[in-house]
Amino acid sequence: MEFTHWNESGRPRMVDISDKADSDRTAAAQSIVSISNKLYAAIQEGVIKKGDPLQVAQIAGIMGAKKTAELIPMCHPIQLQGTDFEFRYIQTVEGYDLVITAAVKCDGKTGVEMEALTAASIAALTFYDMCKAVDKSMVIKETCLLKKTGGRSGDYKKNSNHEPKNAE
Repeated sequence: MEFTHWNESGRPRMVDISDKADSDRTAAAQSIVSISNKLYAAIQEGVIKKGDPLQVAQIAGIMGAKKTAELIPMCHPIQLQGTDFEFRYIQTVEGYDLVITAAVKCDGKTGVEMEALTAASIAALTFYDMCKAVDKSMVIKETCLLKKTGGRSGDYKKNSNHEPKNAE
């Protein structure tokens, strides 16, 4: 088997994409954070001392998408044309799940799946940081790619109960 990210000497390399044509590319990813009823109530009442956790998480997620190539070794730096988020609470038996959906767009030679996954992950981590003073028992779970369009490998859509509105 030939590995794409290894050179002839068996060392890691970034794949050469210079011969690929630019195309419209989109991706949507989600992270789910399980939170307690106590934390949900504190957020709804606006009493989180650090401020609105969703606003800060969204800004951090946008920054994360832009920094993906610095964090993931084989990712190419790409120029993003747009990054947006949706935050939605779903009541569960134990409390609530916060569904964080990140949607990313670019016109380029390589996809934005990693940027969407990074954006959702960084938003979830930031949400945790903003809320940990109220409840450290939050669980970040189920980070996944929901959808991607464009590129040689074609389109992909995950069968999910948490379909994003802003990724279509």
